[in-house]
Amino acid sequence: MLFSSISFLFLYLPVMLAGNTLLPARARLPFLFLMSLLFYGWGEPGTVFLMLISILITWACARGMAGSPGRKKALLVSIASQLIILGYFKYAGLFVPGFQVALPAGISFYTFQAIGYSIDVYRRDIPPDPSLLRYGTFITLFPQLIAGPIERYSDIRPQLERPAISWDNFAQGARLFVIGLSKKLLLANAAGQMWEALQDSPAQNGFLGNWAGLIAFAFQIYFDFSGYSDMARGLGKMIGISLKQNFIHPYTARSVTDFWRRWHVTLSGWFRDYVYIPLGGNRRGLPRQVVNILIVWGLTGLWHGASLNFVLWGLYYAGLLVIEKLFLLRAYAKLPGGMAWLPRAFTLVAVLVGWCIFAFTDFAGMWAYLKGLLPGTAMGTVSLGFVKAYLPLFVVCAIASVPWKARLPKLAEDLLLCALLLLCVAALVSQGYNPFLYFRF
Repeated sequence: MLFSSISFLFLYLPVMLAGNTLLPARARLPFLFLMSLLFYGWGEPGTVFLMLISILITWACARGMAGSPGRKKALLVSIASQLIILGYFKYAGLFVPGFQVALPAGISFYTFQAIGYSIDVYRRDIPPDPSLLRYGTFITLFPQLIAGPIERYSDIRPQLERPAISWDNFAQGARLFVIGLSKKLLLANAAGQMWEALQDSPAQNGFLGNWAGLIAFAFQIYFDFSGYSDMARGLGKMIGISLKQNFIHPYTARSVTDFWRRWHVTLSGWFRDYVYIPLGGNRRGLPRQVVNILIVWGLTGLWHGASLNFVLWGLYYAGLLVIEKLFLLRAYAKLPGGMAWLPRAFTLVAVLVGWCIFAFTDFAGMWAYLKGLLPGTAMGTVSLGFVKAYLPLFVVCAIASVPWKARLPKLAEDLLLCALLLLCVAALVSQGYNPFLYFRF
């Protein structure tokens, strides 16, 4: 993905910056659409046809919603088609033992964008787009195609018509891309090495080793996914399209509720607007609100994968959110100023335990690791020196996880980013193939 992204960028951008000299304005959108399809089909050409079928169905159904007769039927056909495609490729194995089919890259993301577009048209929040080309470009837009962020058509359409391509935007996007690349190659991959060394041996790790391993996984998944999102936003900015920020320093959250306002922001917003609110949200009393939370978070967990541990992970967060709404948030508000750290600490521990549920599809392995987190667990055979070897990485990851108000002078910032880029190139040469974690979702 990384090499193909850079290759397509350098094929696409010079043509766009050259303006009408190389490419007339009316040809830019078809060019971007074809480049995006070529990018998506680079590794799996057959999946392009599946995406094109998805695009054609949802576009045609949206056009059918323009008049009053048959609007609801068109909506149901559109949503059902997307869920059938997603269900077959992602969840058939849950119901048919031994059934396996290759999961097309990005299918969880682009089907959600298509469903969101259909619902927005049905609600008359946006008109159906008469241009199949423009809608197809929205679905296939290559910077965020594989792993988000999950965008709304109302935000992207004006930018497709008038992309803000300039050298200033290119420079801003390049900086953001290098930051995301550094998160992935220098932080996430290194933290992942520690997690891989410890995840299968909780009895030998001991109390200290198990918590160190879980913290490593928390850093791995955060810098892996937020790194991809930053790269996507950077590539988007370079081609004149602004994508949404998907992560807002989630490990600084004051509560679990706050955490989910900061982690995978576009997915949380999608479920809020298209599932939670239509179910009634918090408008029909507390019992119904609790049921709605359980439904939304059960589905959120299931979205992440065809395994029961993801459903358990979603329901775990549903329980935490219900507890916060019932009394915990009010208790936090009454804490004296000197105890302001306590909600953050509790939230961080709760999130770490959640990552343990998320990481293990095997319930026996999950339970063994959870038991290894309990106080009183033996120290194990993992040496203190092994944990200390990763301490500098943990410090850098912790610093990179919090916001900093002070900014470096522009020259110093650019020099730092150049140094990070050189380190990333060295890491690319020395590391093997290491895909983004969310590619499997």
